[in-house]
Amino acid sequence: MPPTFAELHRGELPLLLPNAWDVPSALALAAEGYPAIGTTSFGVSLAAGRPDGQRASRDANLALAASLAGRGFSLSVDIEDGYSDDPREVAAYAERLTADGINIEDSTDEELIDPEAHAAKITAIKQRRPGLFVNARVDTYWLGQKATVPETVRRAQRYIEAGADGIFVPGADDPGALTVDVPLNVLATPGMTLRQLGELGVRRVSTGSLPYRAAFRAAVDAVNAVRDGQAPPPAMPYADLQRLMR
Repeated sequence: MPPTFAELHRGELPLLLPNAWDVPSALALAAEGYPAIGTTSFGVSLAAGRPDGQRASRDANLALAASLAGRGFSLSVDIEDGYSDDPREVAAYAERLTADGINIEDSTDEELIDPEAHAAKITAIKQRRPGLFVNARVDTYWLGQKATVPETVRRAQRYIEAGADGIFVPGADDPGALTVDVPLNVLATPGMTLRQLGELGVRRVSTGSLPYRAAFRAAVDAVNAVRDGQAPPPAMPYADLQRLMR
């Protein structure tokens, strides 16, 4: 039996979770051997022509999760703030997702929300889907609001009490200072290896919007190379992508 999504957080090294934004990007990453794939609300929202963080990825994430179900890897979906202020509506949405886990953030429109309101969403989700891995995102450092270790840990602890299975602190400048009793998730940190982050207590490392932004940069560079008479950057072969989709 392959390990469950929760078990993947208990390996020798932190789980490296690459983040996809559509079916082919998820399949291409899975083909590299990654046992779990996450989504990025940034990439999903922008691909639909909308900015991130405005609850624009709601329907697209449902469709994406359904398309990726049963593909042989665990899937975690970034559902922003749950797309509602009502815990019951958030839980109903989470119940519809064909996914093994979710990220849910404690901010709306780039403003931190009351931690009790976020805790209520987590509790409602766990009541509806007890087996869903809920990664509670603390946005203190990400937004530069109340960005202190005590406030971040206080929020994290409240979410753990509410039933969170993991804590995600994007933008944390000192992961080693964040001591929590569930797997700690951070964004990939330039200059730090998975092993080094693991030694600081990190159990999951997400790539966030990096793959999407890198793909954009590569697309622009490819076209500019043709314009400028230079060799274009490496690209996945047409036939390989066709095989992925088949």
